[in-house]
Amino acid sequence: MTDFDFDLFVIGGGSGGVRAARIASEHGAKVGLAEEYRMGGTCVIRGCVPKKLMVYSSAYPGQVRDAAAYGWDAQVGDFDWLKFRGKLDAELDRLEAAYRGNLGRAGVTSYDARATIADAHTVTLSTGETLTTKHILVATGGWPFVPEFPGSELAMTSNEVFKLDKLPESILIVGGGYIASEFAGIFNGLGSKVTQFYRGAQILRGFDDEARGHVADAMQARGIEIHLGCNIMEMKEVEGGIWVKATNGEERVFEKVLYATGRVPNSGNLGLEEVGVDLGRKGEIKVDDYSQTNIPSIYAVGDVTDRVNLTPVAIREGHAFADTVFGGTPRKADHDLIPSAVFTQPELGTVGLTEEEARDAGPIEVYAAAFRPMQPLFAGHEERVLMKLIVCADTRKVLGVHLVGDHAGEMIQLVGIAVKMGATKEQFDATMAVHPTMAEELVTMKTPVRTA
Repeated sequence: MTDFDFDLFVIGGGSGGVRAARIASEHGAKVGLAEEYRMGGTCVIRGCVPKKLMVYSSAYPGQVRDAAAYGWDAQVGDFDWLKFRGKLDAELDRLEAAYRGNLGRAGVTSYDARATIADAHTVTLSTGETLTTKHILVATGGWPFVPEFPGSELAMTSNEVFKLDKLPESILIVGGGYIASEFAGIFNGLGSKVTQFYRGAQILRGFDDEARGHVADAMQARGIEIHLGCNIMEMKEVEGGIWVKATNGEERVFEKVLYATGRVPNSGNLGLEEVGVDLGRKGEIKVDDYSQTNIPSIYAVGDVTDRVNLTPVAIREGHAFADTVFGGTPRKADHDLIPSAVFTQPELGTVGLTEEEARDAGPIEVYAAAFRPMQPLFAGHEERVLMKLIVCADTRKVLGVHLVGDHAGEMIQLVGIAVKMGATKEQFDATMAVHPTMAEELVTMKTPVRTA
């Protein structure tokens, strides 16, 4: 029997890799983990967590203005970006320390180094160490993609945006996905003049058409300038910022340009191809339902596999892998009916099929309501929330739910339980409403607005 330094070596200290390492260690495996940057990965260090804190920060001016409408002597003062950034950096330090502490308590040996795969059972660290291992798990996540064009090196990505020295007076955000649209709301709320370019016909491609149109209209009503069917041809550094030439013929100068045009699997230069691991067209690691590659000793979880690129999914995949390989309980991560939220302003919460997907699958009924909720209505806002249910006409199951409005992310988590359980429209209807709330509309819509 061959002796290895480790039973499992994990490459990547993000959410999926850390969960896999901890659970494998709890199952009795000897585990090593290498992270070349900071423990916590994209979500904790340069993604979901700092972004959500920026969303909170950017919402306060609107909340203060609403407070005045409710009778408070309140006014918005100046925003101190560096004060906020200092607290943000401290919070990320705290979270990274927690990740390290959890790994240490679980008995995982951590290496602050880049790891590459030398063969099916060997990893090499940037420190020069070579370690043998029975199993290898790749959990290196994704990386922002910026297309090459003249001046593309002047753009920043979501990796750098949290490290700005000052808040830009004007910013161009390129992209139409959730990252681009969330940052558009953030910078708009913080006081920057925001312009968004997207080459497609509508932002938030892949989400329900009616819901994403509702979000886009609300974003524009809040002062964000959205140009659809538009992309950048060229950029140059000039006095006052970055000169941009767009495909619509417009030429303008912005203080900063943020590219959020998608992410690609972070699989390059890891030694994967050299040892024969199958990769997809975008560099994604091909795996089976148990996260195993075509090389039996090598597995992969999270965004580097490009299955469902969400932090909770990576965590579930990592946990399932550890239970399967080290816990004696073969288990697949369930990728069906995953609730998700887009922290645009207003928020979008969604679970299940879009109207377009459901319509193609069979006869459906669509229940929808758009209305001005109580709190902003009293403060004088025109903005409406959207509540939408997609129902199978034959089985009566609720196939999809799409919410646009404040706290949509919180609501969709709970709605997701009902949809996952296979709840019918009649079971929604039989649930007593909680009044006065926005969410009561989910159980009071009695008549479909359309069928298909």
